[in-house]
Amino acid sequence: MNKMFLALAIATVSALAQYHMQPAGAPPRQLAPEIRDALAKDGAGIAGPKSAICDIWLRKKAPLDGDNHERDASFRNIQQGALLGAIRFQTSATDRRGQTLDAGVYTMRLSFFPVNENHREISPTRDFILLVPAADDRDLDAAPDFERLVKMSAKASGTAHPAVLNVWKPDSAGPALLKHEGDDWVLYASMGDVPIAILVIGTYLQ
Repeated sequence: MNKMFLALAIATVSALAQYHMQPAGAPPRQLAPEIRDALAKDGAGIAGPKSAICDIWLRKKAPLDGDNHERDASFRNIQQGALLGAIRFQTSATDRRGQTLDAGVYTMRLSFFPVNENHREISPTRDFILLVPAADDRDLDAAPDFERLVKMSAKASGTAHPAVLNVWKPDSAGPALLKHEGDDWVLYASMGDVPIAILVIGTYLQ
């Protein structure tokens, strides 16, 4: 059964509810200084009809580093575990799997879900963002492997599974915008000249 998640999400809401993007200001002080300095000076705030939901800051420049050789991935030139940005939830939220996340600041690192029966047909591409509590992620240049990153992200979800967001590389870069696509709301933005799309409001399967 499909359930609503907000930025993942704060409550079940009508699919017709309207959301918008607004300035989020400077990256939060909870981030390590080197991470904060690598992010855009003004983030993208996502707000609903009654209140703010989350704020997202992306890197000023994408951490490009050659072919990662990941099959069915849209980000082929960014390595597993690379830092993409940070997110701040204004209130408790749920991730793509319906896992509860506490309000607060998290780093966002790129990962690719395993090719196995448990992950069949969950997304058109294998790209995902794994969230890590900001207090536990202080190294801008770290690129934790899959197993290490899953353990780091499990501190955000409080379960054995990482806290995840859908992400993919769109065809082209453009001005940041929040776009309504079916039941989903997608943030389109860029890291320098590298486009990125993040599913911030939508449904999870249960």
